[in-house]
Amino acid sequence: MDLQTIQQHPTFRQLVSERTRLGVAMSIVMAAAYFAYILTIAFWPRLLGYPLWSSTVITWGVLIGVGLIALGFLLTAVYVRRANSRFDSLSQLLLEDLR
Repeated sequence: MDLQTIQQHPTFRQLVSERTRLGVAMSIVMAAAYFAYILTIAFWPRLLGYPLWSSTVITWGVLIGVGLIALGFLLTAVYVRRANSRFDSLSQLLLEDLR
Protein backbone atom coordinates (compact mmCIF):
# COMPACT_ATOMS: atom_id res chain seq x y z
CA MET A 1 0.00 0.00 0.00
CA ASP A 2 1.23 3.39 -0.99
CA LEU A 3 0.89 6.18 1.58
CA GLN A 4 -0.21 8.61 -1.12
CA THR A 5 -3.02 6.26 -2.18
CA ILE A 6 -4.29 5.96 1.39
CA GLN A 7 -4.18 9.71 1.99
CA GLN A 8 -6.16 10.44 -1.17
CA HIS A 9 -8.83 7.82 -0.51
CA PRO A 10 -12.25 9.44 0.20
CA THR A 11 -12.96 7.16 3.16
CA PHE A 12 -9.63 8.05 4.76
CA ARG A 13 -10.32 11.75 4.28
CA GLN A 14 -13.78 11.34 5.83
CA LEU A 15 -12.32 9.45 8.80
CA VAL A 16 -9.67 12.10 9.39
CA SER A 17 -12.21 14.90 9.03
CA GLU A 18 -14.71 13.38 11.46
CA ARG A 19 -12.05 12.52 14.04
CA THR A 20 -10.56 16.00 13.84
CA ARG A 21 -13.93 17.75 14.16
CA LEU A 22 -14.94 15.67 17.16
CA GLY A 23 -11.57 16.06 18.86
CA VAL A 24 -11.46 19.81 18.34
CA ALA A 25 -15.05 20.28 19.49
CA MET A 26 -14.50 18.26 22.65
CA SER A 27 -11.24 20.07 23.37
CA ILE A 28 -12.98 23.43 23.04
CA VAL A 29 -15.77 22.34 25.40
CA MET A 30 -13.30 21.12 28.03
CA ALA A 31 -11.01 24.14 27.71
CA ALA A 32 -13.93 26.58 27.91
CA ALA A 33 -15.33 24.90 31.02
CA TYR A 34 -11.92 24.76 32.69
CA PHE A 35 -11.00 28.36 31.90
CA ALA A 36 -14.42 29.60 32.99
CA TYR A 37 -13.81 27.88 36.34
CA ILE A 38 -10.31 29.36 36.66
CA LEU A 39 -11.52 32.84 35.68
CA THR A 40 -14.31 32.59 38.23
CA ILE A 41 -11.76 31.69 40.90
CA ALA A 42 -9.59 34.62 39.83
CA PHE A 43 -12.23 37.32 39.56
CA TRP A 44 -15.19 36.17 41.69
CA PRO A 45 -13.79 33.85 44.38
CA ARG A 46 -16.69 34.60 46.75
CA LEU A 47 -19.12 33.16 44.23
CA LEU A 48 -17.52 29.73 44.50
CA GLY A 49 -17.00 30.05 48.25
CA TYR A 50 -20.67 29.87 49.19
CA PRO A 51 -21.65 26.66 50.97
CA LEU A 52 -24.09 24.31 49.25
CA TRP A 53 -26.48 24.67 52.20
CA SER A 54 -26.27 26.37 55.55
CA SER A 55 -24.87 23.53 57.67
CA THR A 56 -22.08 22.28 55.40
CA VAL A 57 -18.48 23.19 54.70
CA ILE A 58 -18.69 21.95 51.09
CA THR A 59 -18.80 24.89 48.71
CA TRP A 60 -20.08 25.39 45.20
CA GLY A 61 -16.48 25.62 44.05
CA VAL A 62 -15.77 22.07 45.18
CA LEU A 63 -18.94 20.78 43.53
CA ILE A 64 -18.13 22.52 40.25
CA GLY A 65 -14.52 21.29 40.41
CA VAL A 66 -15.74 17.71 40.76
CA GLY A 67 -18.13 18.44 37.89
CA LEU A 68 -15.20 19.44 35.71
CA ILE A 69 -13.49 16.13 36.41
CA ALA A 70 -16.75 14.33 35.61
CA LEU A 71 -17.01 16.32 32.37
CA GLY A 72 -13.57 15.05 31.38
CA PHE A 73 -14.66 11.45 31.98
CA LEU A 74 -17.92 12.03 30.09
CA LEU A 75 -16.16 13.52 27.07
CA THR A 76 -13.72 10.61 27.08
CA ALA A 77 -16.60 8.12 27.18
CA VAL A 78 -18.34 9.88 24.29
CA TYR A 79 -15.15 9.82 22.23
CA VAL A 80 -14.50 6.14 22.95
CA ARG A 81 -18.08 5.23 22.02
CA ARG A 82 -17.81 7.17 18.77
CA ALA A 83 -14.40 5.67 18.02
CA ASN A 84 -15.67 2.14 18.64
CA SER A 85 -18.67 2.61 16.38
CA ARG A 86 -18.22 5.13 13.59
CA PHE A 87 -14.44 5.39 13.36
CA ASP A 88 -13.92 1.63 13.50
CA SER A 89 -16.49 1.07 10.75
CA LEU A 90 -14.80 3.69 8.56
CA SER A 91 -11.42 2.07 9.23
CA GLN A 92 -12.77 -1.34 8.30
CA LEU A 93 -14.32 0.06 5.11
CA LEU A 94 -11.01 1.67 4.21
CA LEU A 95 -9.11 -1.57 4.75
CA GLU A 96 -11.58 -3.48 2.57
CA ASP A 97 -11.34 -0.88 -0.21
CA LEU A 98 -7.54 -0.94 -0.21
CA ARG A 99 -7.20 -4.73 -0.37
